[in-house]
Amino acid sequence: MSSESKTAAAETGSAAALADDDAVANISLDSITEGKNARGIPAAKFLEDIDLFASSFAPPASPELLIGAYSDLYSKFKAYEQQLASKCATYREKLPEIEKSVKVVRNLREKKEAGETGVATRYNLADTIYAKAEVDCSQGIVNLWLGANVMLEYTYDEALELLTTKRDVAKKDYKEVTEDLTFTRNQIITSEVNISRIYNWDIRRKREASLAGSN
Repeated sequence: MSSESKTAAAETGSAAALADDDAVANISLDSITEGKNARGIPAAKFLEDIDLFASSFAPPASPELLIGAYSDLYSKFKAYEQQLASKCATYREKLPEIEKSVKVVRNLREKKEAGETGVATRYNLADTIYAKAEVDCSQGIVNLWLGANVMLEYTYDEALELLTTKRDVAKKDYKEVTEDLTFTRNQIITSEVNISRIYNWDIRRKREASLAGSN
């Protein structure tokens, strides 16, 4: 074989090896996950047989690549966990405020229907500081903060419809976020267990190879 042919063959072999390395280095998300939950969060695949899983790649994936892939997945789950935990905290603060507003408007409507013209109450000026106020309920009008420094005027019925709709949507969203948070934390545990098992599998393989070599 000529030197040019040898060089070309060597280059072809190197290119093929590099392609295989790239294929393994870029272990796809589908390879280490199986299925998704209702909101599309992937489920980490639990590795029952690590040797079989590593051999499913061509060439077989090294322990370092497998640990790297699951470590990256673990980091993504941890970041998403923080986002979901923040959303849960927001809903836990938001829902009681909506419930309180519903009760206030409902009470004002009942007072109006009973023929009362005003309601004596106290409102919060600052932490632990309240002031007395007289609320006119004869007009059947209430103002609601909608956010972004926007306040609109509603009748009691309109206000109740808006608030109860917002409450129901918030409850549904809170339930879904809570479920997603629990699901994500389970995937974090699965990823951690896989990383630990891959590490132990690698140690065991090296020990067995060392014993075989000494014999």
